[in-house]
Amino acid sequence: MSAAKHLDTMEFEQLPLVVDLPVPVGPEAPLPVAPLGSAAQAEAASAAGKPVAAAKAGVATKAAAPKISLALPEGVPAYWAEACRQLMRRDRVLKRLIPQLSSQALLPRGRGEAFATLARSIIGQQISVKSAKTLWNKFAKLPAEMKPELVLKLKVDDMRAAGLSARKVDYLVDLALHFTENRLRMDEWAELSDDVIIAELMSIRGLSRWTAENFLIYYLARPNVLPLDDAGLIQGISLNYFSGDPVSRSDAREVAEAWKPWCTVATWYIWRSLEAQPVA
Repeated sequence: MSAAKHLDTMEFEQLPLVVDLPVPVGPEAPLPVAPLGSAAQAEAASAAGKPVAAAKAGVATKAAAPKISLALPEGVPAYWAEACRQLMRRDRVLKRLIPQLSSQALLPRGRGEAFATLARSIIGQQISVKSAKTLWNKFAKLPAEMKPELVLKLKVDDMRAAGLSARKVDYLVDLALHFTENRLRMDEWAELSDDVIIAELMSIRGLSRWTAENFLIYYLARPNVLPLDDAGLIQGISLNYFSGDPVSRSDAREVAEAWKPWCTVATWYIWRSLEAQPVA
């Protein structure tokens, strides 16, 4: 038998008591108190303002989108630059085309050249741009100056020898008569609507709606002309908006809804995208 006592026979007073050890006690921590009244409102506003301030800081540090610079030539219509900006915002195709082609903006023809402009349109009907230019250069050498009274003095044989068909000779004579007999309200064109001017011009033999609309664009520089009879415009809309698929006048008109009131400007850059003048 060992001399050591068994646990069951040990006297409890001999065991060290842990509860007798000293326990360090610090100062009491204050309990959290929720703010009330105006203090609560101020704290909530401060917390809400932190993400807003951070967001504003993020916006301030974000790089601004570069502005597109347009190389417009001198002499463009007064509305041209603003029209370009609006069209680029509205139309994905023109957003691409206008910066590329802006140096070729429309330069209206001189106000004293209405007769020459219409005569050139008649000569260019139903033929290619290149042929029209060649034919015009030959015809323009016949009169001393491209004036209606001088064209009326030309011999029909000389005009035919320059390459004009008999029908185009008749058209040019009728055009010259409208000018010399004051059948056109040229002094009122600035106040008349596009449709009224088109109707007046179409009273001249050989002047189609296409010719009248081109006159509104090139001579009067009207901002909202949409020549749906123009093959170049239809082709350009087909290539730029429909991947080359055929388009109807209705399709073209729907595309042009986003162009208003600057259809002339949009049409001009669609034409330029084809790298050719409009064709009949």
